[in-house]
Amino acid sequence: MKKRAWVRLLSFYARVPDVKDPSDLPMLSIDMDNKENGSLHTENLVENGRPPDPADWAVTDVVNYFRTVGFEEQANAFQEQEIDGKSLLLMTRNDVLTGLSLKLGPALKIYEYHVKPLQTQHLKNSSL
Repeated sequence: MKKRAWVRLLSFYARVPDVKDPSDLPMLSIDMDNKENGSLHTENLVENGRPPDPADWAVTDVVNYFRTVGFEEQANAFQEQEIDGKSLLLMTRNDVLTGLSLKLGPALKIYEYHVKPLQTQHLKNSSL
């Protein structure tokens, strides 16, 4: 999977508090090759009306996704446990909170703001 493909989900799902339905958010992309003064250039992007399917992510895609959304330290746990996109979509709240040996705060944020919305969106897309 291309670097930009997994990054396309960044702004769509990243740090989304109090959003009931992630599909209501605009899809954005981050161009990792175009950084100025530490800020990332964002651009609107819609690919077939939805982001790329996380079920196709390799372990490195999952790790890079979590590094990009601000969980640099915690991303290594996904590498150590060999969590690819299919595994990520199968994870329960308990898996994230206990199975990855993460601190509670980051683990809760990872599940609520990233894993759960990815699962919800995947289910919606696969039922179309």
